[in-house]
Amino acid sequence: MFFKMAKDKEKDVKTNAMRILENLQIPFEVITYTCDEFTDGVTLAQELGQPVESTFKTLIGQGKSGGYFAFVIPVAAELDLKAAARAVGEKAVELIAVKDLNKVTGYIRGGCTAIGMKKDYPTVIDETCILFDKIMVSGGRLGSQIKLNPEDYIRATGAKCLPIIFE
Repeated sequence: MFFKMAKDKEKDVKTNAMRILENLQIPFEVITYTCDEFTDGVTLAQELGQPVESTFKTLIGQGKSGGYFAFVIPVAAELDLKAAARAVGEKAVELIAVKDLNKVTGYIRGGCTAIGMKKDYPTVIDETCILFDKIMVSGGRLGSQIKLNPEDYIRATGAKCLPIIFE
């Protein structure tokens, strides 16, 4: 198997995202695992036995103004850049290069979450999140996922909940 659930001692590793949720007294569940290499969110959800539809990824975009934005969408969906730009009041938005992710957010690919980035960038989560009792997002490092109520996620990130994916 490509993924293995982590041993108990690995579950004790707290990330900034987890500390922030605890400080906000937001209930969440941590799912830890070990993996050999980065993989896409669909495969990750399937290997962890989690619903793909309620598993979300965080993408970072940059607007024409130069500002950065976090867009949180289902892992199997594609970000609609025009809708994303409208959501943040920009004429256009482009996704940043993976090589710039750590510099901008403090996170690496596969471990990026809108909770606890270097700066509090405006965040938009796709409106489909409200269809679920719980959503799964990155826990702030490879090998860690967080499950929580989407309304709690919105509260923790200050996210707007808008349609930003292709139908």
